[in-house]
Amino acid sequence: MKIKRSERVIDMSQHLLDHPHELVSLTYFAERYESAKSSISEDLGIVKKTFQDRGLGDLLTVSGAAGGVKFIPKLSKEQADKLIHDLCDSLSATERLLPGGYVYLSDVLGDPIALRKVGRLIASKYANEKVDAVMTVATKGVPIAQAVSYFLNVPFVIVRRDSKITEGSTVSVNYVSGSSERIEKMSLSKRSLKRNSNVLVVDDFMKGGGTISGMQSLIEEFESTLIGICVLAESKYHGERVVKDYDSLLFVDSVDTQTKKITVVPGTYLSRL
Repeated sequence: MKIKRSERVIDMSQHLLDHPHELVSLTYFAERYESAKSSISEDLGIVKKTFQDRGLGDLLTVSGAAGGVKFIPKLSKEQADKLIHDLCDSLSATERLLPGGYVYLSDVLGDPIALRKVGRLIASKYANEKVDAVMTVATKGVPIAQAVSYFLNVPFVIVRRDSKITEGSTVSVNYVSGSSERIEKMSLSKRSLKRNSNVLVVDDFMKGGGTISGMQSLIEEFESTLIGICVLAESKYHGERVVKDYDSLLFVDSVDTQTKKITVVPGTYLSRL
């Protein structure tokens, strides 16, 4: 049954939002709404302009017999700037201070709206890269990886410090913890990551970078390529980080345990857009 244009546009928009980075043919929409492809093209023009005006992302047209449209979620630099500064203000609250100079982040990682914004923000940076998988380490990095993988429409894989029988055969590496300088071990199921994959690494917090360095080693073991590294927050580290090239949304500039004052400023993300 044919439906009105307004209904088509709403349903079409929702479909594209639910299927980021997925090529959808005009034939699919034409059959779905029992409409001519010329009408579908006009509808998509409306959707594209609305997405751009609202800062939701780009709607790319792919020509040819196997062509169609593809929605690429993105945030503008202005939107990214506002989101990061809002997070800085939120995370500077004194009650977030934890022993060891850490900042409490669990409420951000548990807030679905905030998490989606963070996921879209990180995914925007790598929207034009060929990413095959998003990698993180259990446990607090998992919700971030899941959010990023949704907006990139790729799987996410979880590295564990203690392998479980349900993981099957695993690949393990030893690494030096950047903050404690202890030898640690992490592993990844052989079935989790395909060989020759392009991998984006994300995590919640970074001090010395040892954990991320361990994930880099695992990526090499799978004969894969590291596309990028992005963390929600990093802290000031007195020493040489073992990770050099990375993006951070936030930077914990100073922590005064006496006054319980936390100063959080934008990380490297904005300056590298």
